Amino acid sequence: MKNNIASIILAAGKGERMKSETPKVLHRVCGRPMVNYVLDLVKELKIKNNVVVLGHKAEEVKKVIPEGFKIAIQKKLAGTADAVKEALPKLAGISGSILVLYGDIPLLKKETLKNLLGQHVNSGADLTVLTATLDKPSGYGRILRDRYSAICGIVEEKDADDFEKDIKEINTGIFCVKKDKLEKLIKRIRPNNRKKEYYLTDIFNLIYKNGGVVEGMKISDIDEAMGINSRVELAKAIRIMQGRINEKFMQQGVTIVASDSVFINFGVKIGTDSVIYPFTVIENDVKIGKRCSVGPFAHLREGTELKDEVLAGNFIEFVRSRIGSKTFLKHFCYIGDTHIGSKANIGAGTVTANFDGQNKNLTEIKDSAFVGCDTIIVAPAKIGKSAVTGAGSVILRHQNIKDGETVAGVPAKIIKRKR
Repeated sequence: MKNNIASIILAAGKGERMKSETPKVLHRVCGRPMVNYVLDLVKELKIKNNVVVLGHKAEEVKKVIPEGFKIAIQKKLAGTADAVKEALPKLAGISGSILVLYGDIPLLKKETLKNLLGQHVNSGADLTVLTATLDKPSGYGRILRDRYSAICGIVEEKDADDFEKDIKEINTGIFCVKKDKLEKLIKRIRPNNRKKEYYLTDIFNLIYKNGGVVEGMKISDIDEAMGINSRVELAKAIRIMQGRINEKFMQQGVTIVASDSVFINFGVKIGTDSVIYPFTVIENDVKIGKRCSVGPFAHLREGTELKDEVLAGNFIEFVRSRIGSKTFLKHFCYIGDTHIGSKANIGAGTVTANFDGQNKNLTEIKDSAFVGCDTIIVAPAKIGKSAVTGAGSVILRHQNIKDGETVAGVPAKIIKRKR
């Protein structure tokens, strides 16, 4: 089946209702452009021939498209049928069926698409569309059926009459269609609607009128097929995706206390038996080891790594830092561009001043160091193994506290040397 399926992902739209200069499909869902979730699906389904149709600010969107995807450009945004026309030449010589997806539908699940493709192939239908039934279907195109309940077309809401608006079965926009039928009939689509656009959904009626078979597969969770067209819908999608991410971690052995108040981005790694407390934000490219405790009110930014059994407590922010195993940072710290060894103790109020106005600089704190409360470390600086800083100390730039030394004061001076 997989060898006979290609995909076209439509990602050309501007997204006017987003009220944004950023292309719609680049808006982030849990720290990731929404289009990348869709591209993941076709990779997971092992579909080899895939075309992404770009249009608005195509050069920006291209930057997030992985290798292996062909790119088609829709020069004038004249509707979904026109976008597919631009993609079809990229699939020349390929037979079988085409799965049509949208770059603004990031919540779709692999299992749903797998079932759709399975039904399409097994039934021999010319087109199989993913549908849903809604009590309040406002905003969606309606599925039209003939007197024998066969799908005979789709009408967009803005073109529907009062009778058609009462139909509860809606079109999700996701379908699989035989390539030869699509290529033959898409040429006959005309801009005969109110917006003068070429609607891809007109292909349903054309297939039906030419004696073809159009089938539907109902989806049980309409949220999966939710397109993101506004900031409100974006917020809803983030909430749903965040729930999935947190649930997956909990299934893998991570405790998340008050899951609704913990925000974890896509791609984060957390080891078993770690505990994440409320009001914690964990951004991209963060790794947390086993048996760690993080939060409440912690912010782990990009490039942060906590080794096993780190305790990172209340009101702490990390960025681009590596924290060794069994190190304690329990209260009120900013740790930026810092490498901390194992079994260190970082006192409340510690700040690594990593930015000098031009560059981000590195702080190194070695194993078993004891950094006193309210210590400020002006990077670049080093604190040696088992060294101690007194409360309120200021470690100046390029200062190197050697192993076992104790320093205190502003600026910090040696008060006890290693024996």
